[in-house]
Amino acid sequence: MSLPRPSSIASPAAVESGESSRFEFTKDERTLLLRLAHESILSALEHREIPLDPPTAHFSQPRGAFTSLHLLGELRGCVGYVLPVSPVYRAVAETARAAAFDDTRFYPVTLPEARELEIELSILSPPQPISAEAVEIGRHGLLISMAGRRGLLLPQVPTEHHWDRTTFLAQTCRKAGLPLDAWQKGATIEAFTAEVFGDKDSTRN
Repeated sequence: MSLPRPSSIASPAAVESGESSRFEFTKDERTLLLRLAHESILSALEHREIPLDPPTAHFSQPRGAFTSLHLLGELRGCVGYVLPVSPVYRAVAETARAAAFDDTRFYPVTLPEARELEIELSILSPPQPISAEAVEIGRHGLLISMAGRRGLLLPQVPTEHHWDRTTFLAQTCRKAGLPLDAWQKGATIEAFTAEVFGDKDSTRN
């Protein structure tokens, strides 16, 4: 997952304390953000502009965000901001377009494909330092950095691959291009939570 080139309500203690931002967004807010992601992609293909001013104070709050695109059950693009660099409303629109057109692993999405995409959004809490022992599979995403290298894996990744905590830490090091045991040898470990929702479950509250 690459970062686009631009230019929760979780407390700093949330990662360690067990607080979660999983249900920060209401059903209607999730539906609106998913609609925005679709519209952002379609409007780019149709050469028209859409307003990106956040419609509510909640959507004005900075968040990290990832947009994942799937077509016929297969990944078609995934791009995101790790850090809360812009309002969540704008972050969703920008990462949706970047996932569709700037993920170098894939050809740009076409208009016929755009109409068939299934979108999943991951809205991130700010990364916070965490001990390796405190990492919880299925709850935390990881950001590991060392010597100018940085790797990130979302919370759902270890669950999908049936990894234990040690494997999760090692694979995040691998994502950063670091030795698998860098997390034991001075690398910075940060964790975040993510509220994950998509077209398949946008009716859930």
